[in-house]
Order: sequence, then structure tokens, then C-alpha cells
Amino acid sequence: MANMAAALLLLFLAAPAVYAVEYTVGDSTGWTSGYDYTNWLSGKTFTVGDVLVFNYGGNHKVDEVSKSDYDNCASANALKTHNDGNTKINLTAPGTNYFLCPTAGHCVGGMKLAVTVTAAPSTTPGSSPAPSGSETPSAGTPPATTSPPPPSSAASISCNVVYSMMVVFISLVVLAIMG
Repeated sequence: MANMAAALLLLFLAAPAVYAVEYTVGDSTGWTSGYDYTNWLSGKTFTVGDVLVFNYGGNHKVDEVSKSDYDNCASANALKTHNDGNTKINLTAPGTNYFLCPTAGHCVGGMKLAVTVTAAPSTTPGSSPAPSGSETPSAGTPPATTSPPPPSSAASISCNVVYSMMVVFISLVVLAIMG
């Protein structure tokens, strides 16, 4: 029994973990006028299960809109409107999500965000999802290989803390079983 518990513990420690990442839009600047959100998006890969956090003051809001409304900075037909100053939006499906600030002049000034979300990685051994926006290469064309950028340091710290807590919990369970 002790050998089985030790093997189980080793399996949990060696298994890779997949975590959702919480992204603070605009990092420490937050959701505000005069910030380059296109630049903020650069190098980030968003996956189903990730969370966007919008931090903003009273003269801003977050509207979720269609692509057409995003392109035209129109918010009259917003899909959802948020105004709590600390909005968390779960990315629940692959595709592109569009956000803008409906305050007059803010969207036109660049306060808008288009986030492309990819499917969560498959847990089936030997399979891997195609990158977002990729197409199957034609015969004779070698597939392009790219690797996603590492998560931000804040995301890495968060994942490490969660992983450490899981290891401690599992260790306690194993010790309780072993008596």
C-alpha cells in the first residue's frame, strides 16, 4: 500500500499541469485612455478558460460588442455592458471577442481590444491543437512551426503557487491514507 501511495504521489508531481491564466488588460496601467492595447496583445496567447481582468475608473466602462460595432466604435448594440471598475471576463469559447469603452471619443482614441481565443489544449496523448488561424498546409508545403511565448511572470507565479498547493494537498492525502 505504501509503495502504491508513493507511486501515486510521484505521478502527480511529474504530471504536467494545465492552468487558466488571468490577464490584467493593460497590465498595471489598466483599462484607460491613451494606452496601446494592440501592443499589449502582442506575444500573448489566449486560451479557453483564461480570464481577462479590466481595471478602470468611473469615466470608463467595458462593452462586449460584435466585430462590426468594434470596427465602427459603436456601442448602442452592446452584447454586454460592464461598469463595476473591476470586470472579470471568462473566455469560454474559441473565436474573437471584441471590447471597447463606450465613453465618447475613447474607442476612436484606441480604447478597444480584440482578443482571439484558441481552444484549450487536448489532454489526449499525442495530439496537439492547431494554432489559431492556421490552415492545413497543402501537399508539399511543410507546416510552419511556432511555439507560444512563455506566460507573463505574474501568470507563472500564480501557476507555481497553485501547483505547490496541489502538491501539499496530495501529500497530506497520501500521508492520511498511509496512516
